[in-house]
Amino acid sequence: MKAWRIVIALSFLLLSGCLVSFREPLPADQAAPAQLLGKWSGKNAWGEPLTLQLTRIGPNRYQAVVSAKGQPQRHDTYPFTVSRHGSRWYLSAALPQALGGHFAIAGFELTDKHELVLYQLDLEQINQARGQNALQGTPFATGDGDGVLIDSPLPQVFAYLDDPANSDVFVEAARFQRSGK
Repeated sequence: MKAWRIVIALSFLLLSGCLVSFREPLPADQAAPAQLLGKWSGKNAWGEPLTLQLTRIGPNRYQAVVSAKGQPQRHDTYPFTVSRHGSRWYLSAALPQALGGHFAIAGFELTDKHELVLYQLDLEQINQARGQNALQGTPFATGDGDGVLIDSPLPQVFAYLDDPANSDVFVEAARFQRSGK
């Protein structure tokens, strides 16, 4: 399985084959925390080792380079933006056309143990939010599984995601440790 299916949840999110996508990306109006940038190593949900290099590519714009550990010549590159709402950090990246060509939004956390934890949105929980009219969206299917395209404007999306009552909407997708200097 390609590395982008694990990290574009940076999902960086397709661990279960289910996808939550959005019409709008996060605006590039916030800077990422400095400790996010650099080299990371970890494993995906299947136990495959990965390396992750996060760099700044412009004002409030970043890039993730993902490769299987020990194979840096075979890598995938993904531009992304970040945003902080309440106590949570989010990132967004464009999805390939095969997955609808919209945008993924994932959560991330920098722990006290110097780990980077990526969280994907749980499709079942998002569909429940749609059923309760907390979010609006349209189901779709890809070769990798079912998904939903959220049409709600970003302020409504973040009002839902930032609500502590909805904390179970996030599922850990990957965990990385700082590597190198």
